[in-house]
Amino acid sequence: MNATDTPATFRHGPLYFAGVAALLLGALAVGALFLVHPNRALTPVAQAPAASPSPSQAEEPAAAPVASVTPFQCSASTLSATGAPAVAAIDAVRTGSHPGYDRLVVQFSGRQPGSIELRPQPTSNFLGSPRGDTITLAGGHGLVALVRGADMHTAYSGARAFKTGYPGLRETRVIEDFEGHVILGLGVAGSNCYRAFILGNPVRLVVDIQTS
Repeated sequence: MNATDTPATFRHGPLYFAGVAALLLGALAVGALFLVHPNRALTPVAQAPAASPSPSQAEEPAAAPVASVTPFQCSASTLSATGAPAVAAIDAVRTGSHPGYDRLVVQFSGRQPGSIELRPQPTSNFLGSPRGDTITLAGGHGLVALVRGADMHTAYSGARAFKTGYPGLRETRVIEDFEGHVILGLGVAGSNCYRAFILGNPVRLVVDIQTS
């Protein structure tokens, strides 16, 4: 028989079968690796974690050091400022309750008004202006906040009466907003002793009603 007549099955020598065996072993190794780590090829590229939201700021972050050195008082007082504008526009009013006191914050859009007078009174009855009617607030006792050289209608469009139900500050209402005068009536329960001070950036009047 000639060499050319040798069947194809007999032409492959030992090297051929060694190569086939090596390929089969390699395939088995890859399969075993996939079984041990089936998701390795599907793992996405890691992404940077999203930034955490910033914590909310405190309502009055600068109030604590000022309040700590401002004593409560039970008589009239006045907060004055030099270089005040002709009219200081009120643009926000906020209330809040804290251990030992309830708070009213009156914010101005610009500089501090020239004069702010605080007057405690034995009842929660206030004389409305310009009609002259009697306005009775909740609480039984009262505190008047008279702001001269201000208005509460140019930059402010919010509520004009606030019933809070706090331990001390029960209700706040605009009594007058006329010809550069703003009067806020505060109806309080228990003591109408208070402390008042000015904070800046933005400028705001802070009135704390003592509750304990």
